[in-house]
Amino acid sequence: MKILMPLIAVALTACGPSKSVDTVDSLVANPERIQEIRRLCTEDRAKVNDEICVAAAQAAKRRFYGERPEQKAQ
Repeated sequence: MKILMPLIAVALTACGPSKSVDTVDSLVANPERIQEIRRLCTEDRAKVNDEICVAAAQAAKRRFYGERPEQKAQ
């Protein structure tokens, strides 16, 4: 029983919210996702993780200044 309680505590802490999989690099390659995230951030920034809003802004900036994956392939 003494071993069971710490195991439960560890299992519950591991079930916390996971980090977003949207990185700046992945967003640069997916302009539709950038638009979706920016819309969510504009509508209700309190519900959206601030980190993802910043990543979407950085990705949009990269795309605007020409750092697009499709340009590197040419």
